[in-house]
Amino acid sequence: MSTLFAICATYEVDDGAARGFVLQRREPDGSAKPWPILVTRKGNNFYGFENACPHQGARLDKHPGEFMDEEGNFLVCGEHGAQFDLDTGQCFIGPCQGRTLAAVELVIDDGDICLSGIDLDEEDGLDIDDPEDDVPEVQITSDCG
Repeated sequence: MSTLFAICATYEVDDGAARGFVLQRREPDGSAKPWPILVTRKGNNFYGFENACPHQGARLDKHPGEFMDEEGNFLVCGEHGAQFDLDTGQCFIGPCQGRTLAAVELVIDDGDICLSGIDLDEEDGLDIDDPEDDVPEVQITSDCG
């Protein structure tokens, strides 16, 4: 079984909402690169996506943590207003209509939302530039001993 990396507890993502994280992903050349992702929830189902609009690659949350449209029904790109389904990441309004957010496979393990099969950098003390200090910090822990 692959190593699981817990990013948060399931109760930390509200139903019908999204929460963003910035992780450190190890690149093929061995360097570490900030990797913004988001987790959405519909009922008891959780979905992960890279936090990058397929139109121009900008983060969806132009204002950190603000992923939803005014009605709270869809993900929206703060840069140009494209709207996406919470569960499929499919864009249905905006310049990237018909395209989807890049999916991130999630594993729910004992109440935690985890990633598997991703080469993450676990080193502490790395300077990761976030748009503002409002982005949640993530302590990545291995679920396997």
